Amino acid sequence: MPTTTLAPAQLRDALQDPTLYPHAPEAVQIEQTHISIVAVVPPYVYKFKKPVDLGFLDFSTLEQRRHFCHEEVRLNARLSPNIYEGVVPLVQTDAGLRVDPPTVEGAVVEYAVKMRYADPAHTLEQRVARGEATTDHVDRVARRLCAFYRELVATPATAAAGWIENLRVNIDENFEQTAAYIGTVFERPAFDALRYFFNRELDHHAPLLHRRRAGGHVIEGHGDLRLDHVHITDARVAILDCIEFNERFRMLDIANDVAFLAMDLDVAGRPDLGRWFVKAMADGLADPDLLTLQPFYKAYRAHVRAKVEAIRAGEEEVPDADRQASRQLAQRHAQWALRYAISGNEPLVIAVMGRPATGKSTQAAAVAQALGWAHLASDRTRKRLAGVDPAVRADAKTRDRLYTEALSEETYATLRAQALERGRAGNGTVLDATYSSQHQRDQLRAALDAAGLPHAFVELTASDQALRNRLAARSDAAPTASDARIEDFDKLADRYEAPHALEDARHVRISAEQPAADSTRSILQTLIRLQHGA
Repeated sequence: MPTTTLAPAQLRDALQDPTLYPHAPEAVQIEQTHISIVAVVPPYVYKFKKPVDLGFLDFSTLEQRRHFCHEEVRLNARLSPNIYEGVVPLVQTDAGLRVDPPTVEGAVVEYAVKMRYADPAHTLEQRVARGEATTDHVDRVARRLCAFYRELVATPATAAAGWIENLRVNIDENFEQTAAYIGTVFERPAFDALRYFFNRELDHHAPLLHRRRAGGHVIEGHGDLRLDHVHITDARVAILDCIEFNERFRMLDIANDVAFLAMDLDVAGRPDLGRWFVKAMADGLADPDLLTLQPFYKAYRAHVRAKVEAIRAGEEEVPDADRQASRQLAQRHAQWALRYAISGNEPLVIAVMGRPATGKSTQAAAVAQALGWAHLASDRTRKRLAGVDPAVRADAKTRDRLYTEALSEETYATLRAQALERGRAGNGTVLDATYSSQHQRDQLRAALDAAGLPHAFVELTASDQALRNRLAARSDAAPTASDARIEDFDKLADRYEAPHALEDARHVRISAEQPAADSTRSILQTLIRLQHGA
């Protein structure tokens, strides 16, 4: 068969002509993913595959695109009957290009999957966005999926996907393909910490993963259970767009399949529905271990989405606004992947503490950015409460007003209240303060414990000489929110009550006498160990 002569941009432009289609639609809407160009022409949709080879999929020849069109129709008949109608050609006729002509007279230049139009207003994604998604919707999806999984029979071929080394292949491939986005989607410490998490979890969960492989939980599932693929009407639940291009992506543990939709609900701002869905699936399948594996598989799924959106953001034929949106989505999913690694599916309050000049603000900002959480700093809060510009170094008179015991108490009470408010709303927080007295630390711990919110104290440490050198350099540098300077060192050192070894099991110490990126990496990896067991 000939290869297509149409580049993706040419195909996109050609498909905008309504005369190409047999039913002469009034208008054509073109949508793109990193692997497809979709012509929306109600009551039909035509989905074309881009001639790309991304390693994990290969659509580089016309024959491969034809084959995977047929696979898409076959596989999606399982969860979305009556939507996928078949595979049709794009033909170069004497009159020009035609989609699905009555007779094929001319060269076939592309193939498309022909589908019935499904109104996107009925997708779970749109229902969530409108605030209309309910537990009833989630229960209907769970029942549909439970029935689907119960009908599937594990085979030696599907079960082989559950070998640890095969899981590692998929995870390593994601890191290989996202390494190009370090500095844009990921910062290096976060990238390294996420890889550290997956390696630990594969080892930690190895016995359970082996039991599930041998127990028939690894099946030929859907592989791409996203909110926008779940279509719900009063009459039925249809789940579209199964992975057709790579069977190892749909031969997976049921817990992995479930984690994708649960992760999507989290990212969309409905973790309550995500928890409801996972519980409904675990109960419906009588599979409590499915719950145990959710943080691991959610992190994996978020990493996959970060990769997919990063690839789309780099495609020249995608409109600029869509590319920018994909860049932001890639960053957001990268943050969620790390959240799952560090705090499971719960909010966490991380207090980055230590003596002045240990780099608390730098590290707190880096950790907050990696996780997509708020960074609340005592220096900024203190000055805001006192009506002082945070960017201006306070003079002696202002310093006397700023550092009264009363204002210090108000500052720490404000940080505590903000962390509690965010945690109760399901959001993590990074606090940035010296926490120089045990009293301040005890107050924060007690408040968080009473609210059922987990915490971690990350103490940055450095030698006296290193801190003196940093304070001396700070005195000559541009003003910062912190007013600590070299002349304050002895006084501040005397006031600092270092946490003792009996104070808190979730207190860790990180050396600040290393490059900042190394300290950030150490913090993130240490938090992972706290969450998942040292």
